[in-house]
Amino acid sequence: MKVDDVKKICVVGAGNMGHQISLLCAIHGYKTTCTDIVPEVLKKAENFADTYLPGRVKKGKMTEEQAKQARANVSFTGNLADAAKDADYVIEAVIEVVPVKRKIFAELDKLAPAHAILATNSSAIVSSSIADATKRPSQVVNLHFFNPALVMKLVEVVKGPHVSDETAQVSMDLCTKLDKVPILLKKEVDGFVVNRILGALTREALWLQEMGVASAEDIDKAMVYGAGHPMGPFRLMDLIGIDLQFTLDIERFKKTGDPATLPYPSVVERYTKGQYGQKTGKGWFDYSEK
Repeated sequence: MKVDDVKKICVVGAGNMGHQISLLCAIHGYKTTCTDIVPEVLKKAENFADTYLPGRVKKGKMTEEQAKQARANVSFTGNLADAAKDADYVIEAVIEVVPVKRKIFAELDKLAPAHAILATNSSAIVSSSIADATKRPSQVVNLHFFNPALVMKLVEVVKGPHVSDETAQVSMDLCTKLDKVPILLKKEVDGFVVNRILGALTREALWLQEMGVASAEDIDKAMVYGAGHPMGPFRLMDLIGIDLQFTLDIERFKKTGDPATLPYPSVVERYTKGQYGQKTGKGWFDYSEK
């Protein structure tokens, strides 16, 4: 298969990443179906599309005709079979838990056409831990977008030992057609490139905060004004979700058994209180007034 053979895309998961990936694909001309098992999440994703596109027109970033076509390109359904039945490329964007992903990929393997590539947007789980749940392991790949997917340019394509050259190439080419900047990881590695580096930085920042060396606010200032980062590690955690940080740490501990990979107490405290960051109005910082 070549990238020009990709006409229809299915996105599984309508959450923070899924609904933006869906709209991204629709804006770039792909017939896209977004699916989720939670009606409220699916409705929120549809409302986002109905709000975002007119907003782009008002800002002069898109013509009315382009917005109209993009909206016509994307549809929303709670039925996975309907979403996957004629897809050429599937992008999964659900919770970062291996058993959940394996179950979904096993279903997708039965529902999607034989030629379809099945990609996971996971930021940490390598596709080799999912691929054998299907009968098409060579067509299972990591396609990791960054949050917010409509804005961030980078996409990590991870070529595990099971991934065919064709699957990797189509995935790279698809990213280019979506106006993204793809990079190819020739080997699977924990955290890939960006999150592996950011993970080390985040754990150091958490250690400094836990030890009382400096506050979260001052550590963020240090990284913005000293290291030139666009935002500090604590503000970034609030953006991506402290719940995601917690889940990734727990999954890493399950995989390694190393107590050093467990979530820091301050992360656990916020997770148990439901203080996930921007999406809940409070995390390391307070967003309630916004």
